[in-house]
Amino acid sequence: MGGEAAKAGPRTWAGLAVLALPTLLVSMDLSVLILVLPSMSADLQPDGIQALWITDIYGFLIAGALITMGTLGDRLGRRRLLMIGATAFAAASTLAAFAPSPEWLIAARAVQGVAGATLMPSTLSLIRSLFHRRDERAFAISIWVVSFSVGIVLGPLLAGILLQFFWWGSVFLVNLPIMVLLLILAPVLLPESKDPSPGRFDLPGAALATATVLAAVLAMKTFAKDGPTLTAIGIGVAGLVLGYLFMRRQRTTDQPLLDLSLFKIPAFSTAVGLNLMIGMTMAGTYLFTAQYLQLVSGLPALLAALWLLPQTGALIISSTVSARLARRIRPAYLITGGMAIAIAGLVSFTQVTPDGGIAPIVIGSILTALGFGPAGTLGPDLIISSAPAERAGAAAAVSETGNELGNASGIAVLGSLGIAYYQAIMANHALPGLTEAARALAVDSLFGAVQATRGLAPDISDAVLTAARTAFTSALQLTAGAAAIAVLILAVAAAVLLRHAPTVAHDDPE
Repeated sequence: MGGEAAKAGPRTWAGLAVLALPTLLVSMDLSVLILVLPSMSADLQPDGIQALWITDIYGFLIAGALITMGTLGDRLGRRRLLMIGATAFAAASTLAAFAPSPEWLIAARAVQGVAGATLMPSTLSLIRSLFHRRDERAFAISIWVVSFSVGIVLGPLLAGILLQFFWWGSVFLVNLPIMVLLLILAPVLLPESKDPSPGRFDLPGAALATATVLAAVLAMKTFAKDGPTLTAIGIGVAGLVLGYLFMRRQRTTDQPLLDLSLFKIPAFSTAVGLNLMIGMTMAGTYLFTAQYLQLVSGLPALLAALWLLPQTGALIISSTVSARLARRIRPAYLITGGMAIAIAGLVSFTQVTPDGGIAPIVIGSILTALGFGPAGTLGPDLIISSAPAERAGAAAAVSETGNELGNASGIAVLGSLGIAYYQAIMANHALPGLTEAARALAVDSLFGAVQATRGLAPDISDAVLTAARTAFTSALQLTAGAAAIAVLILAVAAAVLLRHAPTVAHDDPE
């Protein structure tokens, strides 16, 4: 182990600022299309399937390619892969901005997704190369987590501002100067790091890993959209088969893409589970709270996003404070305590009412952000610290893959639970004054109810919307309650499985 690790200097912290840039942009492009879709659709005229792929292909390919790109960075060099990815991301952003057709935009978003998959594990694994002291590394990761979270919130806000003055493609051109800055500063401030003895690249394993994650995400999104159809079940079964083949290959090949023995380390496997659960809970509840603010409270999209800004501020505070507290408090206690606060936030969501009051939503979003801050900061640190330094890229990719799968499963599992409950309640309402087609729309979703009542007499419209908003509020309450129970179970598991994990004050010089 050697002596005490050297403290990070100004050059190292400047390197962290460089790594925050792509992290911010990758997450921002996950959410930037929320407000852009109407004007983009008016220009390019995509059909329903094309519009779905324009929004989804980026996240799909990020999730699918993470493990492959993380391992590739271990072999080629993490800084080199970061710069290759930045170049590809900038090029794809330019193509997206000036896309003349839906097919062109889908292709550009696909390239963005693959490029984004090179950036995320590269940035996280380079943090390990930059910071050798666990306490400083934990703080650096908290900044990385905050950058990602700020990007998610900043995407719709930035889009709303740009659309006031420019065309929809301008939201993609914002990426160019930041990526150019990264390409200039990365060779100066970031060290190159890679596995000194990488062996040959497991190409069949990479194909299986990508196909497995893509199938898993697609199955969950299909299930969330259409329910347990034969298509959703078939894709899910295919994903399970591909996952089995991937794991069997990783156990038998002498140069595995992913070292499965890492999952035998309690801190590693528990932290991956934390990433999965945080992504699932945040995505599942955000799906309903965002709709509540717009369709029940009646706020425009931009104002609804502004009301969720305090959540981002709470996450910034929680993440940075958690990194400091982790020097004196063991991860088990810090994460479990945070989960208790997050549960309080989820309970706040269960107090919403059909009259559109936003206080429970704002309070709940702040408490969940405060509560998930410790796990969001310490989880990635536990993952990359548990793995050997030469496998940092692969470990970082596992961390991000868990998060992406959590997001997808949150929408699929919690989203489907809430939607099914809404539909069950609405199916029992008479909804007089609606045609069969309009009734089917109203029973399907709250948005459908709003569509179905346009042009109707005020008394009929008010009755239908009151029933729909009441049913949706009940669905939100059920979803938040289910999430609270899941987080409680995870909190107990974290307290038990992480009880031997030391504080980050312990140095691990390399």
